Amino acid sequence: MKKILLICLTLTAFCVACEKQQGTTQIRIGIAVPTASHGWTGGVGWWAAHTVDQLKEQYPNILFNVVHSANAVQQITDLENLAQWGMNYLVILPHESAPLTRPVRDIAEKGVRVIVVDRGLTDSSFGYVNIAGDNPGMGRVSGEWLANTMIAEELTYYAPMGGMPIVIDTERMDGFFSEMNRQPTLVNLLGGNNYQFANFSAQDALRITETYLQQFPRIDAIFCQDDNALDGVLQAVMESNRNDVKIIFGGAGSREVLRMIMNGHPQVRATATYHPSMIADGIQYAVDVALGRISADFATASSPIMVVLPSELVDISNVMDHYNPDSTF
Repeated sequence: MKKILLICLTLTAFCVACEKQQGTTQIRIGIAVPTASHGWTGGVGWWAAHTVDQLKEQYPNILFNVVHSANAVQQITDLENLAQWGMNYLVILPHESAPLTRPVRDIAEKGVRVIVVDRGLTDSSFGYVNIAGDNPGMGRVSGEWLANTMIAEELTYYAPMGGMPIVIDTERMDGFFSEMNRQPTLVNLLGGNNYQFANFSAQDALRITETYLQQFPRIDAIFCQDDNALDGVLQAVMESNRNDVKIIFGGAGSREVLRMIMNGHPQVRATATYHPSMIADGIQYAVDVALGRISADFATASSPIMVVLPSELVDISNVMDHYNPDSTF
């Protein structure tokens, strides 16, 4: 019996050694994303699944495990499960930065290489990669196009709304107003740099727009920073039968808004990208590190490495470069 056991152990060790020599040891990449709560996070989930499906065919020796978490507490549990699964790499879009920071750092300290997508962590004293969209740039791109277009069309009055009271929202709106305020003839109907929060919600944007339309007899343009919110703005404007609103500008680059641009919608003529496909960039980054195409030195660094994805203006001239008919966002 002992002889049989010894033979089995020897064969097992030999197989593992052969596997390593042939370069077939499976790399394990865990991917943690929020459950869809609105269109953008739904897009994150779609792009994660879409990217993994493509990479599985290309790299059969890499294992992927995508988990969707309804809240920060569940995401922490999901990270524990991914660690038990044996991941070598973690790609995470944190539900919330603060509660996820310690669990992610614990995983990094155990040797897992970490790529954080979109919102960063609250601890910047350890090594990970943070792939994020350019929030200030998104605001500037939006404001520059809207300001130039309003001036060219001799429009004056605009009503802005943002997302919610978080850092990235402030960065976007500061960038937006930095461009709008360059044009002294443009008037924010709410005064100064004031705006309402639509919470990335069509229903909230509908309610706010109805208030704007009741309050202001003339609105030339509405900026709502988000393509989900844009749906509510459009509904309110259509139901009001007002014909003074000439421009409605959202943001992120949803499939539906890109279709409106393609089809020559009279009010929705441009958007600025902050696309959920950034999760695909994070997954690809992990694969490239695993295959030695990108250095893994970030894991031992004393601070995170930032990779900023630029925000691009999309209009009729380049909309087909950004349009994916299969995407859920």
